[in-house]
Amino acid sequence: MTDKIDLPRILIAGDRSSAGKTTISIGIMSVLREMGYKVQPFKVGLDFIDPSYHTEVAGRYSRNLDGYLMSEVAIREVYSHAVEGADIAVIEGVRGLYEGLEATCDIGSTAQIAKILDCPVILAINARSITRSTAALVSGYRSFDPEVNIVGVILNNIGSQRHGEKARVAIETYTQIPVIGEIPRNDSMKISMRHLGLIPAMEGRRRVSDFEENLVRIKSIIKEGIDIGRFISLAGSARPIIKPEENIFKPSGSKNNLRLGIALDEAFNFYYRDNLELLELAGAELVYFSPVKDKAIPKVDGLYIGGGYPELFGRELEDNISMRESINQASSE
Repeated sequence: MTDKIDLPRILIAGDRSSAGKTTISIGIMSVLREMGYKVQPFKVGLDFIDPSYHTEVAGRYSRNLDGYLMSEVAIREVYSHAVEGADIAVIEGVRGLYEGLEATCDIGSTAQIAKILDCPVILAINARSITRSTAALVSGYRSFDPEVNIVGVILNNIGSQRHGEKARVAIETYTQIPVIGEIPRNDSMKISMRHLGLIPAMEGRRRVSDFEENLVRIKSIIKEGIDIGRFISLAGSARPIIKPEENIFKPSGSKNNLRLGIALDEAFNFYYRDNLELLELAGAELVYFSPVKDKAIPKVDGLYIGGGYPELFGRELEDNISMRESINQASSE
């Protein structure tokens, strides 16, 4: 008998990059966790920063699903492996719903992942300055690819009660797709940014004075503006999917006693969780350290220094002479 995964799941897509997917997603994850749900987060595409916020608020490592670099089988296995022990899966899309590698196919897009995982989609719309036109947007997005199952809409950047009402009535009248949330235009919903995108959560916790308070505000606004009960119900409408055979996440059985030092702090924190887990499954013991704060590397056989924004911590890294000497000595042995 073929095993199946019967878990509520939903994908939050945007009509464009500025639709507010990340703040809406982390707000919903926060509310669900507060309600007692074990939330497994995912992010479509190659992204380190959005998943750092997912992990922060959900308390479970967010995983990436990329339809260009990963096969359909790999996507299903990463999903299946990650949701073990979870109550609900929430997937944040990338850019607009249909943006992908090319103009005439959905490779690398949010829509591709929705179809691979047979996942209901909530469309988040930046409704600033439009009302009735939102119905045309929803209608177009739904008809563009009938295989993408858009089950609900969240309206973002709503300027007034009248604004939200007109847009909601238009969408529900012309498309029969329910509007499950209206998020007011509110600067409190913004996460600290820089020219390259959001500030990573680990750095934000140190450098942004109201970091924690901002996450609490986002959760409060989402709790008030979105019908979470309906969100959960729509996630529960997802049909069971076949559980793939495990080929990626298989222990090697190796007892090599390799200790691998992983640089992890505000300066270095760009890692895909799956890569670290695969190193462990291959027999490595991962030992975390901070090039910014620690005085020396731990006793390890090798170093893995991931990406991040080390240039922003140049002074601290330069001043930590003992750490540099420690790395230099270990590399020359």
